[in-house]
Amino acid sequence: MKKQLTGWIILLLLMTACTSSPTFTSVQEVKKAEEGTEQTIQGYIVGVPTQVEHVETKDFSSDYALALADQKGTTNLDEMVFVQLKSEYRQEFGLMSNPDLMGATIAVSGVKEPYFSHDGMKQVSKVSLQSTQTQTEEEGGEDYYQVTEGLTGEALKNKLNDLIDAHTELSYDDVWNALRELDENPEKKGDVLLLYSGKSLSKDANGGDVDEWNREHVWPKSHGDFGTAMGPGTDLHHLKPTDMTINSSRNNLDFDNGGEPQGEAAGTFSDQDSWEPRDEVKGDVARMVFYMAVRYEGERDGEPDLELVDRVETDGPALGKQSTLLQWHKQDPVSEPEIRRNDLIFTKYQGNRNPFIDHPEFVEKIW
Repeated sequence: MKKQLTGWIILLLLMTACTSSPTFTSVQEVKKAEEGTEQTIQGYIVGVPTQVEHVETKDFSSDYALALADQKGTTNLDEMVFVQLKSEYRQEFGLMSNPDLMGATIAVSGVKEPYFSHDGMKQVSKVSLQSTQTQTEEEGGEDYYQVTEGLTGEALKNKLNDLIDAHTELSYDDVWNALRELDENPEKKGDVLLLYSGKSLSKDANGGDVDEWNREHVWPKSHGDFGTAMGPGTDLHHLKPTDMTINSSRNNLDFDNGGEPQGEAAGTFSDQDSWEPRDEVKGDVARMVFYMAVRYEGERDGEPDLELVDRVETDGPALGKQSTLLQWHKQDPVSEPEIRRNDLIFTKYQGNRNPFIDHPEFVEKIW
């Protein structure tokens, strides 16, 4: 009798443990699961689905549903599951009422059923918050950099590399739409602002023709031979919209002061071995270069080991001129558009940050 009673007690304890510690399923695993099966999914909130092929990522219009993904900032619908929220969960978890939950991690229990003709979850029985947007922001704020306290030189550079080297990589085609948002003209929403000229040009005027804008690699592709491959070739932290002909004129020149005026970009100068952008973006350019030199250390297969050097006419995976870029960093402090852009890249696109926008003092500590 005692053995039988002991057996029942063990069984009850096991059942209680299973009930109190649910097994979370990833978004991709739920997408593979059979329709009609009960699931408990955990993922990042990446928007509000409103149509078959549309997910709102800002200016949310309803609390009725959420899109979840395994990575923050996911924009590919094929990597999402749409969750239909019952009325009792809308006020607490809907993004129209709680826009700060964008980017938070939640767990949802329900039944896998199509929603908007897409992989979805319905008959939701439980929703719980796993992390808040405040915590997510702290990953990119002071807590994000806490591990760098007291470090300088190579030690600091290596630790920053550890923080920023894992991120979502975009395709080169996806870069077009990202730049349309990241470099939008706040005074003319249908335009982007061009890096070197400062001109405003229609978001749709992109391509390879004269007077169109193109994707400028601030760290030139040839200085590392990475082309437009996912990774350094599509890293938004150094990609900017630029007038096509100005992009061509800059080519793969190093950065330095001096030269002749560049006709299409007021305040820009160039000669046979260097390029000097206008004063308003000198610091922006320097901080993009600093980011690339820290992020790409040749640690992953196929990635270059990029180095900042104090000369021009560089070759291989090097770019200069270090002393000039340090001067530009001091001359042109971090601006609000840089901060906004850095935040968007972190929260919506890549999930990593440019440390030299968040902490300009890191520059002198390393170089």
